[in-house]
Amino acid sequence: MSTTIDTPQFQPINRGYNSTFRPNRLSLGLVVPLETYASSPVPTLTRHVERVRLAEELGFSAVWLRDVPFNVPSFGDAGQTFDPFTYLGFLAARTERVALGVASIVLPLRHPAHVAKAAASADVLSEGRIILGVASGDRPEEYPALALPFAERGARFRASFDYIERMWDASPAFENIYGCPDGDLDMLPKPAGGKLPLLITGASQQDPDWIARHGAGWITYPRPASVQAKIIADWRARVEAVGGAAKPAMQSLYVDLTDDPEMPPQPIHLGFRSGVLHLRAYLKELESIGVNHVALNLRFNHADIETTIHRLAAEVLPDFSA
Repeated sequence: MSTTIDTPQFQPINRGYNSTFRPNRLSLGLVVPLETYASSPVPTLTRHVERVRLAEELGFSAVWLRDVPFNVPSFGDAGQTFDPFTYLGFLAARTERVALGVASIVLPLRHPAHVAKAAASADVLSEGRIILGVASGDRPEEYPALALPFAERGARFRASFDYIERMWDASPAFENIYGCPDGDLDMLPKPAGGKLPLLITGASQQDPDWIARHGAGWITYPRPASVQAKIIADWRARVEAVGGAAKPAMQSLYVDLTDDPEMPPQPIHLGFRSGVLHLRAYLKELESIGVNHVALNLRFNHADIETTIHRLAAEVLPDFSA
């Protein structure tokens, strides 16, 4: 299904957000770690810095980290293993242009004051390149490990989100379940652009209208393009209905790029194995239905990672460049 999207400009927030999300256009990012680790939940992080810098050099819009505090057996993926905020600061010093995203920080597992300070610090150190995805969390095992109630994660997510946004103000005074700053305290540093883009992942235990009203964008999951078209259209209609400015939508996608460019798609976890022709056609269809960014995950890719990144840059990226 293909539709024509007539979208006003997105409101500018910071360098990373502004360069990654453009109305009527799709950009491409890569999920860190940039390596194949299908047979183990824990990556080796081989040449991890060199590969991130290669992605930047070749013109990918963003690299994406994940918040995985514990290696949970039922989840089967330890992500990049490093704490996301520590790693954001490290990558900020090793890169210059690429947006640095997290998809997503599990807000109920952290105090929002720590999230606000860590995220703003990374944003200033990267000169405004941080995109902060946020979520309520879907790994029940982590909550008792931190003495937190899994059933209350929806309410805690909203309170955390509100707390973080208030930290962008000077000496805020408010009260919620996480604390009651009295107006005499100020959180420093402030984000480079005055605030951070907070993109909400999935439902995060929230009403869709709340997400449309409060999120700077929406992160969703891969689906057939015909199904995704209806979901993206509903998201944009809700944003318009609550009176907000236009906001971007993005999704992840696991890919295994084959040597045969004409190979038809075969399903893999949250994505497909295919030749470059199908991948390019699928991404163009996503662009036509209003998806603004796709974060490609190469965990299940069989070919050499550097070779695949170069192929994606040469054979796919030109169709989705500014």
